[in-house]
Amino acid sequence: MSKQTRKNPSRPSAPKGAVAKPAPARKRSATPVSPGDAAAKAKTKTASSSKTAAASQVKPAKAAVTGGLAEGAKAPAFTLPRDGGESVTLASFSGRKLVIFFYPRANTPGCTKEAIDFTRLKPAFADCDTDIVGVSADSVKAQDSFRDKHGLTTPLLSDPAHEMLAAYGAWGEKSLYGRKFEGIIRTTVLIGRDGKVARIWRNVKVDGHADQVLAAAQLL
Repeated sequence: MSKQTRKNPSRPSAPKGAVAKPAPARKRSATPVSPGDAAAKAKTKTASSSKTAAASQVKPAKAAVTGGLAEGAKAPAFTLPRDGGESVTLASFSGRKLVIFFYPRANTPGCTKEAIDFTRLKPAFADCDTDIVGVSADSVKAQDSFRDKHGLTTPLLSDPAHEMLAAYGAWGEKSLYGRKFEGIIRTTVLIGRDGKVARIWRNVKVDGHADQVLAAAQLL
């Protein structure tokens, strides 16, 4: 007696020659998103995009301009003629503190007041072992006239080639009534006994300036 294949009555067999179709995949039910969550996600996405855009527009900061000389640096050497015609060098003040005030032009109001103030305080500077010299682009003859007219006792150096002025950051671009030009920037430099720059004052305002420099020299 031949064996008969038992059929599962609950699963009808497919007709002969028919291709069985795969069962459709079950769809996952989407988790309902509340209006509040949707708004929060949108806000986060917008903020992230804004930060990315802002970061791409950030430019590296430029290094501060020191005007050619920085505090702590070794003072540049120089040799210049002074009023009277003698030469003065940085080595002339070796072992002492030195104040160099750069002024735009002899016999002009601001420069005259500044030179007179430093002359007035010269004894106080001497008491703290500090010498003073003034420097401009005026000729030696003009410096002689400046000295005699106002009774100045500080050496007045002449730098018509602007070499020392440039080395100390006292020569550069200026502006007057909207016009730009190259000229002397009123600057004062305090050099320590070690020959290094201790303080720099740029774009000096004359009133009270000499007293301020004296106070710094006394503390150095």
